[in-house]
Amino acid sequence: MAKIFLWDVQKSSHVYNKLKHEALCNFRLYNSPYAGSKCSITGDIPFLVTHLRDDHKVDMHTGGTFNHSYVKSNPREVENTTWMLTVFHCFGQYFCLHFEAFQLGMTPVYMALLRFMGDEADARNYNYRLEVGTNGRKLIWEGTLRSIKDRHRKVRDTHDGLII
Repeated sequence: MAKIFLWDVQKSSHVYNKLKHEALCNFRLYNSPYAGSKCSITGDIPFLVTHLRDDHKVDMHTGGTFNHSYVKSNPREVENTTWMLTVFHCFGQYFCLHFEAFQLGMTPVYMALLRFMGDEADARNYNYRLEVGTNGRKLIWEGTLRSIKDRHRKVRDTHDGLII
């Protein structure tokens, strides 16, 4: 009996190490960065870009700037969902910009966060700047990109983006 028990411990240890490796491996496939649903699609970056464009109908832009106006009649009423995803293609790479409205405690907030469609090491090669403003005033957020390997919720919950 003892030998069978030891074998099971070793076997489960190997399974655990394999699962841990797969979860952290730089060569694993990417999860879809679409946060508006329980999308379980995985793939490489070109596959995900096609998936986002064709299946989720996200806005696709070329270039490093983007202007967007969003007017809400009652800014205190927010839904706890992502309400916009835009994919940018610039510098030969893809980037995902999320705009979201949600409750932070009792306070309604709007958040914009940008992620790199690639691994963490490459993401750190890029800095970005988000500006929100009107009537001669603006609020600016500058940061280093996070990878889409960090799930949308993880980035949002660490408040690593422009929060209004």
